[in-house]
Amino acid sequence: MRVLLALVLFGSLSAAMASNRPPSADPKLSAEERAKIIKSLEDSRKELLDAIEGLSDAQWNYKPSPFKWSVGEVAEHIALSEDPLFRTVERALAAKPDPDWETKTKDKSELLERLLPNRVGRAQAPEIIQPRAKMTRAEIIARFKESRAKTLKFAEQTDLPLKAHTLDHPFRVFSTLNAHQWLSYIPLHHIRHNKQLAEVKASAGFPK
Repeated sequence: MRVLLALVLFGSLSAAMASNRPPSADPKLSAEERAKIIKSLEDSRKELLDAIEGLSDAQWNYKPSPFKWSVGEVAEHIALSEDPLFRTVERALAAKPDPDWETKTKDKSELLERLLPNRVGRAQAPEIIQPRAKMTRAEIIARFKESRAKTLKFAEQTDLPLKAHTLDHPFRVFSTLNAHQWLSYIPLHHIRHNKQLAEVKASAGFPK
């Protein structure tokens, strides 16, 4: 009888403890999260296209210094970056779900939003996405539009548990990011370089 009573009490206690545990977060995008990414992708696209519309060749190619990129080079970098960054989302999703994703990626979205758009720190772009002046302006714009359309379609339609799949960032400051954060990384990186482009246009020697 005592053993039976102990088992009953243990079972009741375990059930009570389980009911008091905080529920696991949903690994899928919420409606608010999806809308936020879509808006950021659309707004950064419009900002870029508006900023480069009607520029002369002199304005497109002007460099504030030999060590800084021109408007054209910044635009080319943005266009070259989109597909590799989206492939990072796909690589994260190809990995098995990470049971510790909530702990590993906690507060990382806020960190990305704080560091990337505000151009905190400087980093050397990998060679594959460095501007090479081998594409015309029309080719750069066409490539960017095509790549952004693919990213937008994914953001609008995916129902995958993005947050449960993780992939490490090469920079230790970011460490492990989940696929949702890698998807957010795309427009945040773009906004960072839209600001760089604006700085070029605002420099004293920019052609009128």
